[in-house]
Amino acid sequence: MVVPLVSPTEADAVPWLQRAAGGWRGGFDAMVSPCEVLVDGVDEATARRLVALAQDEALRIERRFSRYRDDSVVARLQAARGGWQWVDDETAQLLDFAAQCHALSSGLFDITSGVLRSAWRFDGSDRVPTPAAVAALLPRVGWQQLRWQRPRLWLPEGMELDFGGIGKEYAVDRTLARLGADTPAPMLVNFGGDLACSGPRADGSPWQVGIEQPGTAAAAAVLNLRTGALATSGDARRFVLHQGRRLGHVLDPRTGWPVEGAPRSVTVSAPSCVEAGMVATMALLQGAGAAAWLRQTGVPHALIDEQGQVQAHFDYPQREDASWPQG
Repeated sequence: MVVPLVSPTEADAVPWLQRAAGGWRGGFDAMVSPCEVLVDGVDEATARRLVALAQDEALRIERRFSRYRDDSVVARLQAARGGWQWVDDETAQLLDFAAQCHALSSGLFDITSGVLRSAWRFDGSDRVPTPAAVAALLPRVGWQQLRWQRPRLWLPEGMELDFGGIGKEYAVDRTLARLGADTPAPMLVNFGGDLACSGPRADGSPWQVGIEQPGTAAAAAVLNLRTGALATSGDARRFVLHQGRRLGHVLDPRTGWPVEGAPRSVTVSAPSCVEAGMVATMALLQGAGAAAWLRQTGVPHALIDEQGQVQAHFDYPQREDASWPQG
């Protein structure tokens, strides 16, 4: 769920489009992810316009909130650390959501923990930082150290903001809303496996969505999605190997180290993609207690444990609120 710099090739690329059963399937690359739009019941010209609109919205959000760009909102806020700054409504909305994530997770979901990336490289190698290197960064981590009084933000010197943990899911929700405002057709927006749909397909059938089995190209399960969103958090692509153990990229902001005993992946269904992503990440942050925590929430979900076994519980009804158990 990282939101990186857009390369000129990605930004200038023309989206692709092809016929699919019942409609059209098109896509492009953004946020270091393959992005797709599936739409039913429209002609080719409309499908092309919708995919182009999706690309425009995804790249807009990526440019605004990437931590890798020197012209982003994040860069502007970090350049003026140590003083009060006023933010626009969209940034305020994301900061409000970050505050909610922090509160509901008892501090485990913290968008200031991105500074730890200067010590960690989750590239599949066996390179692990020294305890001293991690410890040196911990004083710069902690949402409670900044001051957020909408629309004013005060960011302490040395601290950073990282919207990567919510950025892709936010882009999915925003893109689906923008496309739906343009054309009221059945559609599904999928950005790197985080997705949302407008409702059932044109013929009333559900969208079929696969949950990836980590480490393979196979689907661990296939779900029928009629409404809402799905988001997945896991270590399929970002991890390190240390002393015979696989350490995923989700870090405990209290220690600066990967969460112990976390599942390989968690997929959650919720009314919106940002909600689904929040709960999936919060579940991983529970470590070995993820399965019990998910059962307590009552949200529809699938968990793939460290042995690759799938525990699917999509018979729960989607919750319409965000009153999740504390982390």
